[in-house]
Amino acid sequence: MPPISLESFAAQSGVAFGTSGARGRVIDMSDALCWAYTTAFLQSVAPESTRVVLGHDLRPSSPRIAAACAAAIVASGREFVYCGALPTPALAFYAAQLGAPAVVVTGSHIPFDRNGIKFYRADGEISKPDEQAMLATTVQLPDEVVNAALPEPDARAAAAYVQRYLDFFGAGALAGVRVAVYEHSSVGRDVLHTILLGLGAQVIRLGRTETFVPIDTEAVRAEDVAQARLWAAEHVFDAIVSTDGDADRPLIGDERGEWMRGDAVGVLCAQYLQAQVVVTPVSSNTAVEKCGVFGQVVRTRIGSPYVIAAMDEALASNVAVKLGGAVAGYEANGGFLLGSAVQHGGRTLHALPTRDAVLPMLALLSLARKQGCKLSQLSADLPKRFTASDRLQNFATDASRALIASLRGDAALMAQTLAPHAGAVASTDETDGLRVTFANGDIVHLRPSGNAPELRCYAESDTARQAQALCHDCLARLAGKMT
Repeated sequence: MPPISLESFAAQSGVAFGTSGARGRVIDMSDALCWAYTTAFLQSVAPESTRVVLGHDLRPSSPRIAAACAAAIVASGREFVYCGALPTPALAFYAAQLGAPAVVVTGSHIPFDRNGIKFYRADGEISKPDEQAMLATTVQLPDEVVNAALPEPDARAAAAYVQRYLDFFGAGALAGVRVAVYEHSSVGRDVLHTILLGLGAQVIRLGRTETFVPIDTEAVRAEDVAQARLWAAEHVFDAIVSTDGDADRPLIGDERGEWMRGDAVGVLCAQYLQAQVVVTPVSSNTAVEKCGVFGQVVRTRIGSPYVIAAMDEALASNVAVKLGGAVAGYEANGGFLLGSAVQHGGRTLHALPTRDAVLPMLALLSLARKQGCKLSQLSADLPKRFTASDRLQNFATDASRALIASLRGDAALMAQTLAPHAGAVASTDETDGLRVTFANGDIVHLRPSGNAPELRCYAESDTARQAQALCHDCLARLAGKMT
């Protein structure tokens, strides 16, 4: 076959880079396309590597895609270290220990008929410039891609991830704490169980299924909201925890089975770790600034690559050293990124600059234990700002962009469309999508998803009910306009 640029091949397939990795419909993720993406990564981003860490989530299509990626690794003259089905942060952590790049097959939280591939350098996630370098790379496809056989997984990757948290939090850190784990189809369900048991917690395993469940920690399904409350009444636990499909985003519920917002989780986790520089996307709750706890708060576009780039800038400027604390980041989905090492009680937690679900879970459980309070009480001292988010599915990206373009520059139309009872437009922010603050302090933010044909809406207000109403009513009006 003639050489072809990855950009051309990707455009033909519809599989493109989003906020975190390349994603598309499974039917479009052919063996040849996955081979091309992996080859372009090795040629342009990791040319000096001799081995590559490879793993995947529990989606039905993931092993096949991983085998195609493995074929590309072998064809390049490298060896692959197959770690099997493991959390994305566990694979990234093990790759960093080996000083090797990593390829992770996962679609995260999106429906099972879609999937994706995430790429890691030895020092962490690839950047947006890395993505552009990959797209500009020309690859020579074989006449036929013959997928590699996947061997027994290397168990050392899971063991290293478990030990990371046992060493930092310490044996018995959660002794006597009853934690329910909503397992569903999360690739992290067994590792999380092992970690919690190792810290002394009593673990209740719930909802395990071999059918893939697309848990979105920013838009929790109504059935999961109801189920968590029922489980709380039935099992009497201190907390319930879960993750999205690849276990890099947490879902944390209190003793009543009420799921906590990811951006509130991020603030609390950063407080526990005594971070001084906190990086978070523009969509996160403004409580992070209003709480006055952190030396510096940096806002970015949505997506972990932007958070990581801002953390790197903070580290390069030594601002964290001047402020006497660590650099950390989080997203509204709850995923927490540790940009620099943290010292606590004579123990060190080394940096892991990629989204992680386990760290915020353990931090909040430990914080509640330290303060002698219920998990539901941890947010009591945070500023009373509440967020809600949801999305319109099957909403084409082009339609989302056209909608936002029609609102831009027309304050009256913005107010009428987004929040007709919130007063006049006070300010707008186009860092990522369109984020509008109104006279009464309410905020509505529209943004096309970077991973799927969805229009996302984020809302913020002084009460949880009002935030939910803002989000729901805005999406209802938009849906009505499009029918």
